[in-house]
Amino acid sequence: MRLTINDIAKKANVSKSTVSRVLNNSGYVNQETREKVEKVIKENAYYPSAQARSLSKRESNTVGVIIPEADNLFFVEVLRGISEVVDESDMTLIFCNTNNNLRKEKRALDTIIMQRVKGLIFTPVNDHSNDETEHKLKQKLRAINIPTVLLDRGVENSEWDGVFFENYKSAYKATEILINEGHKKIGVITGDLNLKIGRDRYQGFLDALKDHNMPVLEKYVYVGDFTVEKAYEISKEFLENNDLPEAILTSNNRTTLGLLKALNEKKVIPGKDIAVIGIDSIEVLDILDYKISCVTRDAVEMGRVAMRLLLERFDNPKKERQNYIMPFKINLK
Repeated sequence: MRLTINDIAKKANVSKSTVSRVLNNSGYVNQETREKVEKVIKENAYYPSAQARSLSKRESNTVGVIIPEADNLFFVEVLRGISEVVDESDMTLIFCNTNNNLRKEKRALDTIIMQRVKGLIFTPVNDHSNDETEHKLKQKLRAINIPTVLLDRGVENSEWDGVFFENYKSAYKATEILINEGHKKIGVITGDLNLKIGRDRYQGFLDALKDHNMPVLEKYVYVGDFTVEKAYEISKEFLENNDLPEAILTSNNRTTLGLLKALNEKKVIPGKDIAVIGIDSIEVLDILDYKISCVTRDAVEMGRVAMRLLLERFDNPKKERQNYIMPFKINLK
């Protein structure tokens, strides 16, 4: 059975408050009593509850991370970057996955409150762009009242630090590359248009066509939702109709994978039968030598930057709000 502070106090024949002062290295305890308490702690292999310590201090040395897609390689890399900085800072990390579900997001935020974390890195389920959801989320974050950094997806009229990506510019540039390669029938599998990042990437596609006097071919605009499943379903449909665009932009790594699954089933070769450029790299495709160009961003660095912004906020709570926009590169195949 796990020992409590009360058990340690009884074994050392001292008060609970004395044990607490020894554990937290706060307040005066004479050397003889301190050694006696430490001896009991060592003999019983006692480790204080992190939650109990956070309750006594009103905060912990823990950072909370809430992400919407734990199985998305982008967020796996982001977590790696956060973890690197957390480890350097001698802090601990807990994270919750919302699966893009508003109910789970609320529960995750409640968990963060109960854990009394010192700070939060948070990717919302959606961009909360309507008045009701925006109000509720802001109310929740204000109630938590800890340093918070928004990651990848923002909140309208935000008052929190953030690390974001050049969604519009990256899609514009990717589409421009397909145009400059001479393709006339250019399609797109969009992301979730309920999300600002989905709308921005789609708008980049549309504006690139417009600026180069290219028509938007509606039959080649496929509305996706950033998932493998939806992209696969869409791709199967246009492949079965034998009406392929010459080139296609995919709006994230999962969309690319859904398209590739359908192409593979129909023995359609990317880079030969259809040109493909996707937003976000997929390392395994390079290993397998798929001829797919992509927009790349350093997801690990995004995680590092988010955690560094949080540390800066710990040190200077009143500093001006900061937004960091992550640059992109194009990897042509």
